[in-house]
Amino acid sequence: MSTHHDAVIVGAGFGGMGAAIQLKRNGYDDLLILEREDDLGGTWHVNHYPGLAVDIPSSTYSYSFEPNPYWSRLFAPGAELKKYAVHVADKYDLKRYMRFGTVVSGATWDEDESVWRVSLQGGETVTATYLVTATGFLSQPKMPDIEGIDTFQGKVIHTTAWDDSYDLTGKRAAIIGTGATAVQLIPEVAKQVSDLTVYQRTPIWVSPKSDTGIPKIVQKAFAALPFTQKAVRLTGTSILELLMVAGVLEYKNMSFVGKIAEQACKAHMRRQVRDPEVRRKLTPDYTFGCKRPTFSNTYFPTFNKSHVHLETSSITRIDESGIVTADGHRTDIDVLLLATGFNLWDVNFPAIEIIGKQGRDLGKWWRETRFQAYEGITVPGFPNLLSLNSPYSYSGLSYFTTVECQMKHMDRLLTAAQERGADVFEVKQEANDEFLERMRKKVGVSVFALGQCATANSYYFNQHGEATLLRPTSTIAAHREAARFPLEDYTYA
Repeated sequence: MSTHHDAVIVGAGFGGMGAAIQLKRNGYDDLLILEREDDLGGTWHVNHYPGLAVDIPSSTYSYSFEPNPYWSRLFAPGAELKKYAVHVADKYDLKRYMRFGTVVSGATWDEDESVWRVSLQGGETVTATYLVTATGFLSQPKMPDIEGIDTFQGKVIHTTAWDDSYDLTGKRAAIIGTGATAVQLIPEVAKQVSDLTVYQRTPIWVSPKSDTGIPKIVQKAFAALPFTQKAVRLTGTSILELLMVAGVLEYKNMSFVGKIAEQACKAHMRRQVRDPEVRRKLTPDYTFGCKRPTFSNTYFPTFNKSHVHLETSSITRIDESGIVTADGHRTDIDVLLLATGFNLWDVNFPAIEIIGKQGRDLGKWWRETRFQAYEGITVPGFPNLLSLNSPYSYSGLSYFTTVECQMKHMDRLLTAAQERGADVFEVKQEANDEFLERMRKKVGVSVFALGQCATANSYYFNQHGEATLLRPTSTIAAHREAARFPLEDYTYA
């Protein structure tokens, strides 16, 4: 097996596969996709907890160049996303590049040879002209730092490592977390257990979910007449874009959009939750958009059930058989379910150690200066690095919007390098600085700067309190810039 490749891609999820497809389009066929899990699909392979489904309309959650006419529902269940990932890998002949069960420990730029040296767990090293990191935004599970959690003698399950063999029937259960994952999980768990306590730190804005099955005749129409599905996709994308741009990014001038969304969510809750005290506890005190909202028709009614309890007092400790809260209340449980999300800012960005020119450590540099990446994909001092999960890269509410925007950037950049006969590219410091300043100014008029976000506990914010995850521009603007950024913003050699 060759140890040098045109490109090494870290991650076999939708980001990594999109990058591989683009590299092939640009004429690179010697690729190596390294994946730590035992199969492809990224988050849709790792996650398989009860109730798992995409939380935006399925029509928008796919590559625009590879639509899936066979989604069974408007919000497809997770198993269908995994199936779609396998379909993409098969159609675009990507599996032959993939190595599973392979953990990347780090990558270093070799300035003498102008290659990336990628170190694998176990001691193996491979080299590549280009390094693409596609490790995802939500790839590092966050474990709660609670006193005594290691002493609990019952079953502990994190949503990213769901144990399908464990029977919840009749069990006394506790769930920590009320984010988007928990909103899907809680109604399903409540159907099985004898008693369920939900420990909430931060409530979430939840709106009605127009989730219906898609009839076979409609699926056939989508397959036979692709433009019909494109029209549905455009409608769904436009609605999401309106929520994102008007309600979040343009908050200074259009704060009323967020207020309308808040009132809609509150009305949805009033229709579904009988107890006014429970409604009060479930109502966020932060501005809509500070934290990712979600959709559900089953989450709120779960709290009407007599065996489901909402606990908002903070957890003091966990012992061998239960949980004790700050008010002294104790709950004995058999199983502890952790819907505590992901750790973006401590162990991600980047997910592996990356050493660039002159020994610059990307993770340390980001934390010591600012989280930054030119157009959300390249970084000065790191030649031939395409970092897909980077600051200011997430565009819109569908991850595929981000992936395809970055594919467009890759196409323009790699084509320019090829036309110049160059093997090495690097974004200029001044171009990066200008982009960073522009993004910071745009964040300044968004809900992240002007809304009441202090109590949101949102992963949108890094440890410095800066909202550097989302790109504060419209999807249209992001795609336009990906196709037209000045080629002179890079050096080529």
